This record gives sequence, structure tokens and C-alpha cells, in this order.
Amino acid sequence: RRGSSHLEFFIQEFIHRNVFNLFSLTNGIKTSKYNPFTFLPLNLFEQFQRIANAYFLFLLVLQVIPQISSLSWFTTVVPLVLVLTVTAAKDATDDLVSKPVPRQRHQASSMTITQPSCVNSLPPPFLPSLPGEVRCEPPNNRLDRFTGTLTHAGQKYPLDNEKILLRGCTLRNTGWCFGLVLFGGPETKLMQNCGKSTFKRTSIDRLMNVLVLCIFGFLAFMCVILAIGNCLWELKAGSQFTVFLPRQDGNSAGFSAFLTFWSYVIILNTVVPISLYVSVEIIRLGNSFYIDWDRKMYHPRNDTPAEARTTTLNEELGQIKYVFSDKTGTLTQNIMTFNKCSINGKSYGDVFDYADPVDFSFNPLADPRFVFHDHALVEAVKLENPEVHAFFRLLALCHTVMAEEKKEGELSYQAQSPDEGALVTAARNFGFVFRSRTPDSVSIVEMGEQRRYELLAILDFNNVRKRMSVIVRSPEGKLRLYCKGADTIVYERLHQSCGKLMDEFAGEGLRTLALAYRDLDQEYFSQWKQRHHEVSTSLDDRDGRLDELYEEIETDLQLLGATAIEDKLQDGVPQTIEQLAKADIKVWVLTGDKQETAENIGYSCNLLREEMNEVFVLSGNSPEDVRRELRSEHVGTEQEGCGRPSSHYNSYMRTNFQKRAELHEATWYADRKRPRARRCSRHLCGRLLRALTRLLHLTPPPPFPQGYPLERSMELDFLRTACMCKAVICCRVTPLQKAQVVELVEEYKQAVTLAIGDGANDVSMIKAAHIGVGISGQEGMQAVLSSDYSFAQFRFLQRLLLVHGRWSYLRMCKFLRYFFYKNFTFTFVHFWYAFFCGFSAQTVYDEWFITLYNLVYTALPVLGMSLFDQDVNDKWSFQHPELYLPGQLNLYFSKKAFFKCALHSCYSSLVLFFIPYAAMHDTVRADGKDVADYQSFALLTQTCLLFTVTIQLGLEMSYWTAVNTLFVVGSLVMYFAVTFTMYSNGMFLALPSAFPFVGTARNSLNQPNIWLTILLTSILCVLPVVTCRFLFIQLCPTINDKVRQAKTKDPPLPRRARIRRTSSRRSGYAFSHAQGYGDLVTSGRFLRRPAPSRSSGLAHAGRSTTSFSPMGRSAGYSPTGRPQNAKVQDVEVTSLQMYRSVRDPAL
Repeated sequence: RRGSSHLEFFIQEFIHRNVFNLFSLTNGIKTSKYNPFTFLPLNLFEQFQRIANAYFLFLLVLQVIPQISSLSWFTTVVPLVLVLTVTAAKDATDDLVSKPVPRQRHQASSMTITQPSCVNSLPPPFLPSLPGEVRCEPPNNRLDRFTGTLTHAGQKYPLDNEKILLRGCTLRNTGWCFGLVLFGGPETKLMQNCGKSTFKRTSIDRLMNVLVLCIFGFLAFMCVILAIGNCLWELKAGSQFTVFLPRQDGNSAGFSAFLTFWSYVIILNTVVPISLYVSVEIIRLGNSFYIDWDRKMYHPRNDTPAEARTTTLNEELGQIKYVFSDKTGTLTQNIMTFNKCSINGKSYGDVFDYADPVDFSFNPLADPRFVFHDHALVEAVKLENPEVHAFFRLLALCHTVMAEEKKEGELSYQAQSPDEGALVTAARNFGFVFRSRTPDSVSIVEMGEQRRYELLAILDFNNVRKRMSVIVRSPEGKLRLYCKGADTIVYERLHQSCGKLMDEFAGEGLRTLALAYRDLDQEYFSQWKQRHHEVSTSLDDRDGRLDELYEEIETDLQLLGATAIEDKLQDGVPQTIEQLAKADIKVWVLTGDKQETAENIGYSCNLLREEMNEVFVLSGNSPEDVRRELRSEHVGTEQEGCGRPSSHYNSYMRTNFQKRAELHEATWYADRKRPRARRCSRHLCGRLLRALTRLLHLTPPPPFPQGYPLERSMELDFLRTACMCKAVICCRVTPLQKAQVVELVEEYKQAVTLAIGDGANDVSMIKAAHIGVGISGQEGMQAVLSSDYSFAQFRFLQRLLLVHGRWSYLRMCKFLRYFFYKNFTFTFVHFWYAFFCGFSAQTVYDEWFITLYNLVYTALPVLGMSLFDQDVNDKWSFQHPELYLPGQLNLYFSKKAFFKCALHSCYSSLVLFFIPYAAMHDTVRADGKDVADYQSFALLTQTCLLFTVTIQLGLEMSYWTAVNTLFVVGSLVMYFAVTFTMYSNGMFLALPSAFPFVGTARNSLNQPNIWLTILLTSILCVLPVVTCRFLFIQLCPTINDKVRQAKTKDPPLPRRARIRRTSSRRSGYAFSHAQGYGDLVTSGRFLRRPAPSRSSGLAHAGRSTTSFSPMGRSAGYSPTGRPQNAKVQDVEVTSLQMYRSVRDPAL
């Protein structure tokens, strides 16, 4: 029996490990598209989904049929194989760059906890026996909630979101911890939230698809005409040639026309450019490298270069019409400084920066990098003002900051948000030093005296409460609740006898925070604490019941004062926004901050201007109120003499949602065709003239944001009002509402949009826009990882758009125009030749010339132009932002430009065929021999064609480099070298059937009349182009023509930025704290061994050093392990950097 039991166990174990695991989920995560076995078939399948590739594969099949094909198979195989190979190599490289997550497997198949067999770096005595069971919710994508229970030793313990560690969490203040994997592989929160990213395509790509379909239709039309011509020729003249060209039995004129149709499909295939797509990819890749290599977009302080994370959207950067920007961390630095405060109605900090800074030498534990200029506050602290002491005592106690003191006096604060770190550091410098904490106590030094407060409860922050509180017992035994939060939230909970403070932090966009307290009765608190414990261990509506308890105790507060934290603008933000406005790029700011804060930042960064002395605020609390505000504003605008802004705006209100397709076209047409309406919307009179830029408050006051203007019933009214403005600021918006605003503009305005942000709350907006830009700042890498382009500072956006974007768009448009021109010209010559060869599907050119025309003779010159050409340099691009306008209007490449290109090709093909034909008709050499043979005519025509397209390329290029010159001259040299080689006797003797043009080159190109024909043909082809350009430049020059004529001089120096006067706008605060840190503090899970002994007196002689390390969304986590906020050596530490996690021995 023992043997049979062992056999049973072995069988069960074998089935479990090999059969069950085969059909169960593992911890393997596949992030790559291919593997070594599926790459070739899957990649080929994807490539042949392109119409052009499938078309050439079809041509290859036709060329195998002898009755149809008049060309050798290699004329199609060589280009097709080259295109497929280059594209496959690029796809493989892109797939390898996205490194897959290492494949791991779980050995356990259930959630049962058993004794672990081994844990790395932990000795066996530290491995506890934890038999138990975990029951939890099924895998989902919710990141804010988790519900489960842990059963251990007969006891049940609740599991919530605070017990869950997600990817990106940082282990601090401990060497190791125990954990249990709940979800693995595709069931993890990361994979559940990944979703499928939208494949972004440029407007040129979408236009190209339409044009390729039109080209297919035109190709079929030409083939039908030539097939009909063959049928008529066979019926009328074909019988005269049957003596030496006998027909096969049963081949009628109709069948001959059918075969001719497919033969010309093969011959005229070059009208559909097979190498177009691979050439476009090469150009985009090269222009992406320019962005990566641009030193002027490199930020040395963080060692962060610009990065083009995609290679398919470069030319779209030159067509941006709307920019949607986050505020905190994008326009501002997200590095907080304690700027001002108001205590008991008195304001401190209203002094100029050039005043002498406060001397904190009386405090040996002060942070040497903290700067404050108002000496009155220090004097109030030294005079033991009770309100001032209570103010800073609250800042030292009411927080979730963790302190680390490895050496005596060397404090290091680890704060969840920069705001927290700034406030605790301010209290530290003014004599209230937070030293350490335990799960049930907080130790601070008050003016040199060590005091320990018993921490009884932390009422944690969340997005609805917008505040946090702590309940402490002082060493004297007094119970007190300290609360800090957004001013509007705290004011609602003040005692009736407590008056509100005057808001004196005006005009500077400061982030305000109100501070209050409440004395508690011991008996009441004991009852409240018991109820709090019961609710916190329940599983039914735990969060809602906790909020009710918090609301109950956070009432009848006494106001202490308010703080003002300054989040300064990044360098160059006002100048960048001004440049974008000159380029007619609309900037919309979408932020979660309060209206006052967002408005003040708008004035600071030149988005709003002082002459705009009236602001339209959309802040209704119901759909009816919002609709009334929107329509009353529109009616008020009309009554004040402005009239209707544009016909398509009024059609918004009358058009139902079933007619959106017509509305899209009407919107685009009205924008393009009604310049007066657009001027009216910018230069309105009356009230609208004073409110050109409006502040749109998208949501009602918290805690229940509804986003009424984005509802389907009034989104068009909202968009109509917003589009009448030069700038829009949307405040109190959620991440989802940010994406909705972007999608609304994309849907109805049909404009190219760009979204830029730096945090995880900007990811949805970045993915929704045509172009997503991530800033690698203080809030981690989530935005960067979801973006198409990334850099470190907002000011680099103007270079990305006005230089790289405009150049990429210009180069791509020139490439497409020239590419279609040279291919159409090449193909149309075949069409004209068909009328002189009896529609017999005979080619004009040599087969080898047909094969090498796009691959060798004309490939490098056009790539050189597309990679190096520029109309003006970067300095002139900044000096004249209006050069960006043609890209927004699609002036360089559109259906109209394509039609002009086709007409130009038609004219050139007529000249290229008939001039050589007439020149060689009845022509003899100087020695009397005949020159008018087919091979000589083919050589002359293809030589004239190559010279013509090369000269045309030279006319298109505005910026000649050594590389461009080498490519152009080298291609001509290559043509003659290959031609003389292939037409030599040696090649003919080696392969007579493949090289029949023996001796044609040396016999034809030594005649003067041949070179005269080449010169005449080239001049006639380019003469109309030169004439038209000369007339347009003289009569109606474009902005490009004017700037290029003036660029012989050096561009003027940039103007010094004007210092804006301080406005009288009210400021506000958007609390950047996050939920969950209160329980972390009281749990004790973060604590290290006790800190070294401390001296509580003021006799410490040396100054202490400190560092502030943000956590959570401000921690700058990098999955690559690269420090995101590392400071470059020898960079001067400024007041804006004093909360960076950097140690400097010099300090």
C-alpha cells in the first residue's frame, strides 16, 4: 500500500505539473509581438495587408504568365523583396526594443499560505509558519480599491487597498518584508490596466491611403483605354501584320485586348510606388534621430535628453493647432517653497526677494537651504507668540512625513508630496523640528525642548475630503485635533464664532492651505475611538462609514492661519506660450487645481493678459445652469454688436448627432473659407472684446464633480464658446475629463492636437491626443512611458514644434510631391508610347533601368533632400513663428497639390517622349549610319528622364549640403557607370537574353545631337516651373519667400521678456497629497531601528544637513533603474532645489 500510495502521489503530481499547468494561467507576461517561430509568417501577413504590397504580389503572379507579361520577373521581385526586408528589419528592431518581462512561474496553484521552502537572503529562523487562507475579489483593473480577508489561526483579518503593493512601489526604511503573490501574469493590475494603445496615424498617412486608392482607379482607367486601343488596332491594322506575326488559333481581338489590359497593369505598375512606404519610414526614422540628438533640448540638471519614442508622427508635429497642457509639473516646477503665511489675521512674507534672508543660526537643526525674508515671523517665534507657536506646532505634528537621522543632527525627510516636505521643513527652521515618530507617537523639538506627543489617530487624506487631521495627546495630557486642508473645505467646518481670514495671497498663483484645531473631551474621544475601531474592521461600506466618523469629529474647528506654497514656473514658459500664440497654436490648460490658482498661473505664463479685465467663469452646479450660462454668453455677445462668430458655430446648436459627418466637413470649410468670421471671433467688441481669453470652470465644486459641459446635450455649446477664445483654462477636471476635452476638439474641429503632461493623471489625455508629450519631472515616468515624445522642460516644446516639427512636415511634403512627380513622369511615357507601338505592351525603357530607377538612380537624392533640407535655420524659425501656419492649413501637400503634381508630370512626360521621338525621327549619324532604332530611343528617353528629375530635385532643395551634393552627383555617375557596364560586350556574352542592349550606350552617347536633345528636353521640362515660381515670388510672395529673402542678414536678437505687473487675482490650493499614508504611519511597518541618541538643547554648534525625498507620485520612479532627478555636479543649488533628494558635502 505504501508503494501504491507513492505511485498515486507521483501520478497526481505529474498530472498537476504537466497537464493542469498546460491549461492554467502562469506568471508569464508577453509584451512582444513576435517570437522566433512566428516572426516571419506574422510579419509577412501584416505587411501584405498594405494595399501596395498586396498589389505587387499580384503583379508578380501575373508576370509568371507568358501570354501577359512583357517584363522579366526580376523587375518586380527585386523591389518587393527589398521593401519587405527593410520593413521586417525595422519591425524586428522595434519589437526587440520593448523588452519583455522576464518569464516566471508560480509553483502554487491556490491562495493557500504554506511554510515557504526558502527565501533569499533570510536565514531559516526568520521564516515564520503562516498557515492560512486568503479570499479576495477576482482580478480587475481597479487601482483604488481591494477587498479580501485573511484567515489565520481561526481569526479573520480584513484586507484592503493599503495592504496591496503594486508595481513601482519603493521599499523604504526596512531591509526586507514578507509578501504573498495574489495575482500573476495577465491577472496583475498592471496588465489589467494596460489595454490596447490606439494606433496613431498622421493626417498625411490618411491622405496617402485615399490617394493610393485614387491612383489604383486611375491605373485601371489608363489600362482600359489602352486595352480598347489594342482591340481597335487589331480590328483595323492588325490583319496587315499576321504574315510575320501570326495569331494563335482562337485569339480574337477581344481576347487580345483582355491580355493587353493585364499586360499594361504590369508595365504601368510604377504609378503605384512600392518603395514609397519604406522611404517614408526611413525619413521618419532620420528625423526622429534629430530630436534625440538635439543638444538644445537636453536638460543637464536632470541629465535628460529629448526622446522621440515613436517614429511615425514626426510630420504631425508641424501641423499642431491645439495644445492641451497640464499645469503642475508641466508649466510649473513642482518644487515647492514656503513663501508666505497668515497667522491670526496677520500676513508674513510680504517682502521682496532682494531683502536680507532670515538668519536661522539660533536653530542648530535648521535646514541651511531654506530661505525666508520676513524677519517679523522669526521675531514672533522668539517672543513666544502663542498663536505663532500653535501654528508651527500644527505643521510639525499634522503630516505623514518620515524622518531619518543616521547621524546626530543630520535629518532627512521623506515626504509623500513636495507640499508636505515644504511645510514640515518650514516648521523645522522656525524652531519646531520634527525628529522622529513611532506608530503611536511623534517626537518634536520645540524651541530646543524635546517633546513627545502621543499619536491617537490619523484621519487620512483622500480626493473627496481634501484635508487630513491628526489627534494627539500632549505631554500635559491635553487632547487636541489638528487639521489642515484646502481653504474652502476647512472654512465649512469652522466654529460659528470663528471668522475667516482675509485672503492676502494675491496675484502670484500660490497654493494655499488652511490650518485649524479643536480641543477634544476625553470621554467623547473614547466613544469615538471605539466606533472607529468597529468600522475599520468591518467589510460593509468601510470607506463611507469612516468618512461619516471623520465628518463628525472634524467640526467646530478654530482657525489658526493659512500657508502659501509657491510652485514657480519653469524657465521659459511665458516665452514659449507667446511663441506658440504667434504661430496660431491655441493653448488650453487642463488642471485639477482650484480656479484661482489656475487663473493666476495663467497670468504668470502669459496665457492670460492684463488687458483681459473680465473673465467668463463657467461654474454651474446643474446641467440647466451650465446650459443657461453658455447660451446667455452667446446671446450677450451678439447683442453687444459682435454678430455671429461663424455660421458653423450656430449649426452646432441645430445639427443633431446623426449628422456629425456633415458637421465635420462644415466645420473645416467654415474655418478655411470665412476669414472675417474668424477675425470677428478674435477682435470682438463690447464684453467679448474684454474677455478674449476665458476661464472655463468645467465642474461644480467638489466633492461631486460632474463635468456638465462635456455632456452630450451641451458639448457643442461648450465647444462653440471655447473656440471663440484665444486660450482656455479648465480647472477641477479629472483625468477622464481631460481626455474628453481633447476628444471633443478632435471630433468637431478636425484639428491636430497635442497633449503634454508629467504625471499619471495626464496619461489618458496624452493617449487621446494625436501627439502625446511626456515631461520627465517630479511625478515619475508614467506620462513619459505613455507618450510619443518626451523631454524635461516645457520650454523645449517650442523647439519641438517650430523647428523639428515644421522641418519634418516640410521635408515629408517635398518628398511626396517629388516622389509622385518622378514616378508619374516615368509611367506616363509608357502611356504615350503605347499609341506608337500598336498597344502591344512594349516598354519604352530597358528592363534593368525599370528595375533600378527607384532603387538606385533616384533613391539617395530624394532621401538626402528629405533628411537635410530646411527652408530657414532654427533661429529664423523662432524669429518668425508664422512660418508654422502653412502646416496647419495643409498647404504643402494636399489633394490640390497632388493634382498639380499629376498635371506637371503629364506635361513633363509629353516633352520627354515627343522631343526625343522627333529628334531621332529620320536621323542619321555623321558617318551616314542610322540612329533611329528602338534601343537608342530607349536610352535617350531614359537619360532625358533622369536628368529632368534630377534638375527638378535641385529646384526643390533649399539647403544644399555636401551629402546632398554627393547623392545627386553620385546618382548620375552611378547611372552612367551601370549603363556602360550593362550595355558592354562582356555582359552580353555572359547573359545574352538578360543584356540585349549591347553597344547602345557607346554608339549613341558619342553623338552631339543626343546631348543637345537631352539639354533641350531638360530645359523645356523645368522652364514652366521656374517661370511660375518667379511670378509668384514677385506678385504674391508667401511668408516663406519673404523670410528666405531676408535670411541673408543675421536674425535680430530676441527681445527681453517683459516683466508682468502683479494682478489682483485670488489664489488657491490644490492639495497634492495622496490617500493611504495615515495607516502606513500608524502601522509601524516603515520603521527602522531606533535613531541615535539626540541632544535636545540648543548648544549644538554645527549646522545640520538635510535632504527631502518625495514619495508616491512624486518619487520619480524609473523602471530602468535610472535616477530621474539626479543633480548634475557643479550646478549651483538654488532655493527652488532645496527639497531635492541631494546631499552636498560643501553644505
